[in-house]
Amino acid sequence: MDLTTRDAVDELLQTYSETGGINYLDAAAMLPSRLAIEAACAELMSLMFPGFRSEALVSSEDLAETTRARMRSLHARLKTEICRSLGKIPPHEATEAKAEEFLACFMSKLPQVRKTLWTDIDAAYEGDPAAQSYEEIILAYPALEAIAIQRMAHELYLTGLPLIPRIMTEWAHSRTGIDIHPGAKIGSHFFIDHGTGVVIGETTEIGSRVKLYHGVTLGARSFQKDEHGKIKKGGKRHPKVEDDVTIYPNSTVLGGKTVIGARSTIGGNVFLVQSVPPDSLVYYEEKQLRIVPKRPPKTDGRSEGFTG
Repeated sequence: MDLTTRDAVDELLQTYSETGGINYLDAAAMLPSRLAIEAACAELMSLMFPGFRSEALVSSEDLAETTRARMRSLHARLKTEICRSLGKIPPHEATEAKAEEFLACFMSKLPQVRKTLWTDIDAAYEGDPAAQSYEEIILAYPALEAIAIQRMAHELYLTGLPLIPRIMTEWAHSRTGIDIHPGAKIGSHFFIDHGTGVVIGETTEIGSRVKLYHGVTLGARSFQKDEHGKIKKGGKRHPKVEDDVTIYPNSTVLGGKTVIGARSTIGGNVFLVQSVPPDSLVYYEEKQLRIVPKRPPKTDGRSEGFTG
């Protein structure tokens, strides 16, 4: 190792010994494992859609026992990560009891989550003329994966469990390009068409039968600061979207007081920081598009126009 490299190592080691809240070498066992939670997400998707996740196929006669086995495996995996999230590994009795409470609450919600996801599949099938079957939506639509993981993470978020819900939605974000915070409240029959670049903030409220297109942001307008100039945490920062709203590509809706009224349509590339009454159509009036004939071709066979 040359002198420059040794100096760099020494400087890195010095930063490791400094405070700053980013060094967890001695407490690594107390942080939840991203890999374990990602594996749990894959198991959850298999529970929601058995037979669609490349897992070993089972006959209908074996489905009950297979489902019980998956639930046991998920329970064991998540219990360890919940104990780590609570900061106690190895866990003491009180931590284990608390982890069991989180798990009992979460797992009791999975049947209802699955029922809601089927409304999302209905919305995708009815809302996308390119959708040929429910199977295609489950297998190939990234929005369904992002929504499914968010709906499950939301149930853990509601219990107050730290870290794990956000890791779950970031797993889906990295796979789909759709960033939905686990805190967002989302009604039934939710469809995101294409989905790439969609961002939905923590305190967003979305009603039923809402359709978003790619590039839509439901975000915060500004952040309040305390007397020391630091951003205040919490509070309603993101908009409310009522039932039966459609928001077209690359539109941005910001602010905790902003409400998009029911049955409204927001056109593409709209920037909104104010509320919209129900049954509104919101769009920009742009310059008129012109389509004119090209000039006659030149004698050398080359036509005028844009060059590639």
